[in-house]
Amino acid sequence: MDPNKPPVPGHLGAMRMPWLQQRGRGLMPQEPTVGRGLQFSTQGPGIGRGRALTTPGDTPLMQFGRGATTPTSKPIIAFARGLPVPSDDGGLGRARGLLLSAAEPRDDMPTLGQGSILVSMFRGMGIEPSKTSWGRGAPPVGRGAAGDLAEFKQQAAPGGAITSPGWAGQPEDMMGRGSRGAVRYLVDWEGRGLGEQSCVPLPDDLDKRLIRDFKRCCPDGATAIFLGRGQPSQAKVGIGRAAMPFLGAGRGLAMPSTLPPGPLQSVSASDPFKPTPPQSSYAGITHSPPHIKETTEFPGRAPAKVELKMEAEGELLNKTGTKGTPVPIGSNHIPICCKNEAVYQYHVTFTPNVESTGMRFGMMKDHRSTTGEVVAFDGAILYLPVKLEDVVLLKSERRTDNQEIEIKIQMTKILPPYSDLCIPFYNVVFRRVMKTVGLKLVGRNHYDPQSAIILGKHRLQVWPGYSTCIKRTDGGLYLSVDVSHKVLRNDSVLDLMKVVYQQSRENFQDECTKELIGSIVITRYNNRTYRIDDIEWNKSPKDTFMMSDGSTTSFVSYYSKNYGITIKEMDQPLLVHRPKERSKPGGKQIITGEILLVPEISFMTGIPDKMRKDFRAMKDLTMHINVTGEQHTHSIKQLLNKINTNPETLKELGQWGLDIGTEILVTEGRTLPLETICLQSESFATTSEVSWSREVVRDASISCIPLNVWAIFYPRRCAEQAEELVSTFHKVAGPMGQRLERPIRVELRDDRIETYVKSIHSQLTSEPNMQLVVCIMTGNRDDLYSAIKKLCCVKSPIPSQVINVRTISQPQKLRSVAQKILLQMNCKLGGELWTVNVPLKHLMVIGVDVHHDASQKHQSVMGFVASLNSLLTRWYSRVTFQAPHEEIINGFQVCLLAALQKYYEVNHNLPEKIVVYRDGVSDSQLKIVVAYEVPQLLKSFQTFPNYEPKLVFIVVQKRISTTLYAWFGDRFVAPPPGTVVDHTLTQRDWVDFYLMSHQIRQGCGLPTHYISVYNTANLTPDHLQRLTFKMCHLYWNWPGTIRVPAPCKYAHKLAFLSGQYLHSEPAIQLSDRLYFL
Repeated sequence: MDPNKPPVPGHLGAMRMPWLQQRGRGLMPQEPTVGRGLQFSTQGPGIGRGRALTTPGDTPLMQFGRGATTPTSKPIIAFARGLPVPSDDGGLGRARGLLLSAAEPRDDMPTLGQGSILVSMFRGMGIEPSKTSWGRGAPPVGRGAAGDLAEFKQQAAPGGAITSPGWAGQPEDMMGRGSRGAVRYLVDWEGRGLGEQSCVPLPDDLDKRLIRDFKRCCPDGATAIFLGRGQPSQAKVGIGRAAMPFLGAGRGLAMPSTLPPGPLQSVSASDPFKPTPPQSSYAGITHSPPHIKETTEFPGRAPAKVELKMEAEGELLNKTGTKGTPVPIGSNHIPICCKNEAVYQYHVTFTPNVESTGMRFGMMKDHRSTTGEVVAFDGAILYLPVKLEDVVLLKSERRTDNQEIEIKIQMTKILPPYSDLCIPFYNVVFRRVMKTVGLKLVGRNHYDPQSAIILGKHRLQVWPGYSTCIKRTDGGLYLSVDVSHKVLRNDSVLDLMKVVYQQSRENFQDECTKELIGSIVITRYNNRTYRIDDIEWNKSPKDTFMMSDGSTTSFVSYYSKNYGITIKEMDQPLLVHRPKERSKPGGKQIITGEILLVPEISFMTGIPDKMRKDFRAMKDLTMHINVTGEQHTHSIKQLLNKINTNPETLKELGQWGLDIGTEILVTEGRTLPLETICLQSESFATTSEVSWSREVVRDASISCIPLNVWAIFYPRRCAEQAEELVSTFHKVAGPMGQRLERPIRVELRDDRIETYVKSIHSQLTSEPNMQLVVCIMTGNRDDLYSAIKKLCCVKSPIPSQVINVRTISQPQKLRSVAQKILLQMNCKLGGELWTVNVPLKHLMVIGVDVHHDASQKHQSVMGFVASLNSLLTRWYSRVTFQAPHEEIINGFQVCLLAALQKYYEVNHNLPEKIVVYRDGVSDSQLKIVVAYEVPQLLKSFQTFPNYEPKLVFIVVQKRISTTLYAWFGDRFVAPPPGTVVDHTLTQRDWVDFYLMSHQIRQGCGLPTHYISVYNTANLTPDHLQRLTFKMCHLYWNWPGTIRVPAPCKYAHKLAFLSGQYLHSEPAIQLSDRLYFL
């Protein structure tokens, strides 16, 4: 036996003699070829069975495992998933990877095409695969079959396998693999690397063990062949699990071998010699074969050069409605003109690989003479406004070890200047522009501290500024500018701590933690904002920390040396900020660790809670914050004037060919028709102010629940106000159609929590028919309010009404207040106030919102509210809890099933159309909602036999930067309610619109953005807009329109109550009432 040849490994079911028959997954020599792929018959006999196919030749072959055999001059045996490589001598091998012959290593082994996906990828790692290595160290070859490119004549194109001169020998190879109903594609186009042109990029297509083995056998970047589950680097023979647009073998890459000339024929189970039609690959895309000549030869020539063309612009979606009156509308968008013809994208490869992103930046900076001064580079992808050669090779020296690095810059795409890929670095450019005009970056916005407004009486200062972003809409490229204000307090965190200490010395740490956790502070020495996540009571400014260079210093010394700040209080604790996990270019996830702040030099931001409850203080503040439409546009024009008159900013923008306009956008919107409000026996059209507060207290509501047994609880000092309130209830109830009996009065000796809870529980126990509990309390006491709601919503379910005594202390306003309270009490009992005419029948409207606890101590809460009748006046509500700050909802299915069952109980049928308004979803989460939340709803329908309702899923976005103004005469004013904009400002990828549904009394118009992400009901844009506007009329806590649809507002109120006060799911007995208003 030749000592250089490895022994035949033991294998279950396999004979030790290679010239005998094959066992295991293989076949007896007399058996036909069977496998998951197809067989290509040739003139000679062949044996093989596996997941791939046999490539028969003149010599009988033995094969074990999943691979396929390759004809050679002498027999070889392959074990496992590997691939035998032809050699002069017969050889045996067993491995997951490549089987080499037993001969000594040779330098003339076949190499991979330059476009191989793994070759490209490993070159990105600094590895140059070009030759094979021998023995155990031979790199693995994926689950494939063998084939070669010998000259042969094609008689019939086999099913799913295509050959043509255009595919032969070129690197534009692709293989599809079917897996659990999906097809994975790996594409390497002109050697640009993994996934550059991938239809469905999946990182798990490469076995990590193969990478490990390769690095182990080639630690210094030695040349070797390394193949995974990739694609053929040349056109080859074979069929895998999925349809392939050319000849390829098995799951992976086929190594060249010697294939004798002969005809190719496809084989099927029914007719071994009948060609099968091409198969579709993914999402209805069928790969049709290119033109094939009668005789096809594959000469060993260089890959054909592919000419890159600019990406084409897609067609706009049909989203424009027609209903309503046209009106000229202005917006805080400024058109941007792109002077450059294109932006060029390049892929940058460093050989050997350079891991450090900073080092990559430095090397690219050394070659600015080639790339130009204007670049956008993230470590791998380079964007330039100028066109280079298709492939540019540069040299740099790594200063750490003097290693010469080859930099390959290869063009991959030609982008239009308004492409979405260009938007991120356009925004980076504009951030530099804002800095150039003298604005300071605080958080994400830019402010002008020099123009600060000082409110000395309230110890506040207001910084005016701007929130800006460049974005692409249906109308083109725009700069969105919103006027922003930063409210800063003159008090430091240490000052606030001292106040808390004076108020509560015994529980100082607990109270201080409760007050500060979740607050945003600003450090004025660098104008950065931080969120307080914890307080480190055991540390002080005297403690030390490690610097980036490894040295240690104290906080006192650090601030004195770097900022010239002298810290006076040495025993103060430190604040803890934990940054969120973020990603760097290249996809590596990093966590920067904890940041410790000194309270003495950290200042509170935002409006204090105490001030929010002070009407006069808030009035003084809103005078400076809530600017009118005219003031808003004036501030924007001031910024545009600064930008367009500054030579530095014009040069910065001109480098990328950007020209920002000087006037804001004016387009055409529509004002929807006014709606008709329906009461029990009266109906009336709304006015331009969309308010009907007088009508609802003058006429009877749709349905009123008689209030026979109810109780009112109040402390002794509020007895007079309680008596006056009950008397006013009886005076105003008649015209409203309500009937209520005298209540059970319970006077409490004090206003402690225990007193309220015990008294309420006692009354509920003694009077089981109690319908409603009314509590009057003094001051804004969240602890007392929470205790009452927990008792009445969770432990002993009953509708409850909590009233602050200050609300009913003004006699001149008592009548109006009593009317509103009675309306709210009627809702909580199950009454119905008003509705609008909705022509859609058998309709269910659902509102969904998520509440996040600011302190991060409690779970996030989803509120779910669904209509139960055709009038949209009865509602069903549920709550689900999920992980803190989790926005995507997991409990959709449970809530919808319960709502459908309740709907069936009420109507004895199920809804035919379901419209969901989903609040609280950002643009980056839209696709996740479509992929994760919508399927939950669809799956719920399967519970009911033969039930397939039409579903519409609309995302509601309130926190947007878009502002609308109506153009009347020669000035901008707030637009009227019902104003719709469904073009120009809308997104290109979705059917969406902006709706201003509420009356603007102060400030400028902030619309709500609605995005239809799923619509099987075929509702037109007009239907969606009219239905949404109607829903904004049905919030019974306000006799007018609101900014979002009523079910969304109900869901928000429910989620807020459950997350902020209850911290648990409310009792199911209350689910068919609006007890949370």
